[in-house]
Amino acid sequence: MTTFRNVLLILLVASALVPASGCARAARNTEGFATADTAVVEAPYPETWQAVKATLRDEGYDIYTRDRRGVFVAYSDAKRRRLVPHRVQYTITLEGASPQSTKVTVETLRQVYGVTLLTHPGWHDRKTTDSTKAKALLEAIADRVAAAPQPAAAE
Repeated sequence: MTTFRNVLLILLVASALVPASGCARAARNTEGFATADTAVVEAPYPETWQAVKATLRDEGYDIYTRDRRGVFVAYSDAKRRRLVPHRVQYTITLEGASPQSTKVTVETLRQVYGVTLLTHPGWHDRKTTDSTKAKALLEAIADRVAAAPQPAAAE
């Protein structure tokens, strides 16, 4: 009877220690991985929305999400570096600054395709340091809005 108690006690202690051993851990905090660039465009919100959509298509980005409330998610083409696919995610947010101007924010996030022990295959966020393409995208949006014909002012 004492061996049964000892075995039961060992199993009970082992089952209590396994969850606390740290085999599974929480996902990493990816806050601070992205860079954000902002510009104010002198055009009403609907015109800026159309300009962003057209600019993303002209630049060859893959538009994943576009929302009339002012959010675009677009991806660059995936390129391999050392056999690992890399891409950049651009999240473009539009906010009406005034009736005649719109605030455009481009958030850049570098992503790497891979598999970890606890996740399915997918894109994983990495720290971004280069925002030159985001700035070029902001300039292209501003240029497109400036080149658009302005409606005649009502007198």
